[in-house]
Amino acid sequence: MKFPFSDEPNTATIVCCHVLEKNEPILFASHDEDDGMWQFLCGHTHETDEARIISLLAAFEIDPSIGELKDMPCGYYATRESIEDHWIVNKIHSNEGDLNE
Repeated sequence: MKFPFSDEPNTATIVCCHVLEKNEPILFASHDEDDGMWQFLCGHTHETDEARIISLLAAFEIDPSIGELKDMPCGYYATRESIEDHWIVNKIHSNEGDLNE
């Protein structure tokens, strides 16, 4: 599958250690409004030390279904219950969009 994002493949992206180690699927994604950074998390509560920085391409290689979010604007997040479910996209409110989702 071709890399679908308009961001460069080497764009710094946050994932949690659970996703990086492939112990948990990506069930939460955000495109932060303040810096445009992408986050792809397992959907559980996290401590800051569980965050990892990888390239957007590496995140896409872990789970190509995140490509469905390629047009999600900054300031939005998406969730799903399982990898078989469709993404549900919502606008981030001021107290959302961090590693504690």
